Amino acid sequence: MLVNGAPGDSISASDRGLAYGDGIYRTLEARHGTPLLWHWQWQRLAADCAALRLPCPDEALLLREIASVAARLERAVVKIVLTRGSGQRGYAMPAACSPTRIVSASAWGGYPPERAQQGIVARWCDTRLAIQPWLAGIKHLNRLENVLARSEWTDPVIAEGLMLDMDGTVVEGTMSNLFIVRAGELITPLLDRCGVSGAMRACVIDTAANLGLHVREARLSPDEVMAADEAFVCNSLAGIWPLRQLAARQWPPGALTRRLQQLL
Repeated sequence: MLVNGAPGDSISASDRGLAYGDGIYRTLEARHGTPLLWHWQWQRLAADCAALRLPCPDEALLLREIASVAARLERAVVKIVLTRGSGQRGYAMPAACSPTRIVSASAWGGYPPERAQQGIVARWCDTRLAIQPWLAGIKHLNRLENVLARSEWTDPVIAEGLMLDMDGTVVEGTMSNLFIVRAGELITPLLDRCGVSGAMRACVIDTAANLGLHVREARLSPDEVMAADEAFVCNSLAGIWPLRQLAARQWPPGALTRRLQQLL
């Protein structure tokens, strides 16, 4: 772990990331110190920094730090955390800030391969996502809604839970983005009111578009998800998991889902 470029594992108790969740993070896979999906990870990180008016670190610096913490691991999970740094009491952003940058790596724990091969069982979550357009899409440090949603079940058969917003619109999984296929069209929830716009989501959209597939972001109801021809969830560590069962609905892994899995 590096904290502001130096080996360490602690930050100031007055850090705004700790006090207010004032910051962002990215989680990614690295192999021999090289981050995967970096184009999309960096794109999302820079966009999130801009949205929160958080100084964005130099890209080359981040790549050097990732290489440093993950170099001795054949396959690693890397986490980048950026906060606004220490500050006085109060919510107001300091006129001048000294951001805290944490880059860490841990050995790859992996997921059961059958989740990608055979698909997963998912459930609907009771916890709803608040509608807040100013934070929509940002992977900020306030993730209590996801923590509560993921705590709704302990059954190991269930791999993911799908979350709705306060209007009952489908948004995302607790740790993933959702896609459905309907009549050959790839559709993913519109994230203009809440939810996290993940790097793998962006990669899937770009890859599908390059294949000439029609990709659309839209507000989806639970009934539209249940009526889909195919469905899958994705994130940067898991890749693509076909949705095999959701409530009473079952799907076989679909042809388009399989094609995207092979490409990614």
